[in-house]
Amino acid sequence: MEDQLREEYDLKTLKVRKIGAKRQKFGDNIIKLDSDVAEVFSNAESVNEALRFLIRITKENKDQVIF
Repeated sequence: MEDQLREEYDLKTLKVRKIGAKRQKFGDNIIKLDSDVAEVFSNAESVNEALRFLIRITKENKDQVIF
């Protein structure tokens, strides 16, 4: 098979991007929430706030045993 690409094309820096509803930005982490969880949280900020709170209380109480 013969390479038909022009020499000026630098494929090492080429970014491929999807078109349409399922496209994503490069570098973003996408997490899909289950529907019951998504009903409680209205946006990414509220999810992050809840998770940061959970992280904080877990760190503060790591020496306590929870039954």
